[in-house]
Amino acid sequence: MWDYPRPPRVESVPSRVVVRFGGRVIADTTDAVRVLETSHPPVYYLPRAAFAPGVLQPAEGHTVCEYKGEASYLTVVAPTGERADSAAWSYPSPRPGYLDLVGRVAVYPGRMDECTVDGERVRPQAGGFYGGWITSRVVGPFKGEPGTLGW
Repeated sequence: MWDYPRPPRVESVPSRVVVRFGGRVIADTTDAVRVLETSHPPVYYLPRAAFAPGVLQPAEGHTVCEYKGEASYLTVVAPTGERADSAAWSYPSPRPGYLDLVGRVAVYPGRMDECTVDGERVRPQAGGFYGGWITSRVVGPFKGEPGTLGW
């Protein structure tokens, strides 16, 4: 991931991506994209249609990425009623170069029961702000871990 680009790159992922929350599969797709950015594990964005109906609900708050634009947050609500406030985000109107993110949603893997890529359980990126998905194919160290604040 140290050879990932800056500015970040969006690329299609031919993998099966599954998200579980509240003891249930809430998203399952083979149509994900991931954002690659220097010093960060990839962030996977799934089509909104891959999520079970009613799972994603608008949440308060926005952040701005200098490259992608303004992110809107979503609360994830499992069919069982379990909630993860502001545990997902999207870019409804991303900046040029990131239009592949329109209609897609990313989740913080550490706030879900489990996220998998091709059956491999994802390890969440450290820190409360970052949403990277760490698999065996990604080599660190990663931003967000102790001592990386100044990177």
